[in-house]
Amino acid sequence: MTDEGADKLTQGMSKDGGPAVVLVKPQMGENIGAAARAMFNFSLTELLLVAPRDGWPNAKAIAMAAGAAKVAEAAQVFDSTKSALSGFQYVIACTARDRDMAKPAFTPERAAQELRARHEAGQKVALVFGAEASGLENEDISLMDAILTIPANPEFSSLNLGQAVLLCGYEWMKAADQTAPESRGRGEATPASREALVQLFEHLEEALIHSNFLMLEEKRPAMVQNIRAMLMRAELTEQEVRTWRGMIKSLQRATPRKG
Repeated sequence: MTDEGADKLTQGMSKDGGPAVVLVKPQMGENIGAAARAMFNFSLTELLLVAPRDGWPNAKAIAMAAGAAKVAEAAQVFDSTKSALSGFQYVIACTARDRDMAKPAFTPERAAQELRARHEAGQKVALVFGAEASGLENEDISLMDAILTIPANPEFSSLNLGQAVLLCGYEWMKAADQTAPESRGRGEATPASREALVQLFEHLEEALIHSNFLMLEEKRPAMVQNIRAMLMRAELTEQEVRTWRGMIKSLQRATPRKG
């Protein structure tokens, strides 16, 4: 974000914070603007864009955002979902599709309560939305802690970005007086950031490839997704990630590479 963009966030915009809204490969500027408008309705101001199809900045997005133009103008742009989420500690994906990966599945209300509890406990949290036509890819989903599914008419369940963000923002606001911070049984331990988790995933996957555990390339994507899902469910702390990586390094030194 530029200094100018940061200044815009201080002029008439809420400082209460809340989950960042991440739009992955959004296609139309108008939809980005509608999402920004929906965010500001519920005091959400941190907008992240991953590879917007029509580039950025986008005049149509700013025009559509109307009174929430400041949110759109201050949006941060990233090349990949991985880089956009690097600093976050808890992330929920909004998706209507069933997934093979075993992850907690929330309603919008339950997701808002979980995000509230973690936000109030000091964690950096985000809601992620996929492209209008195709949604989120499995590789993106593997980086998420949980899935949010919006109950809708099974014969017409498609929502545009603005609608989905509006609904989630409403639930976030509604949960303000309903959710108390929860104890996760970790004391003062710091939850691992997405960047630390991705580094762990890649380190482990590299070791498993060299050991021939992931030798079958046709099965590798599904196996990698399942391994990531198992680790995500553990809700690792920063210290636990360091311990995992130390164990992997030790095994790499003790085991000759095959192949």
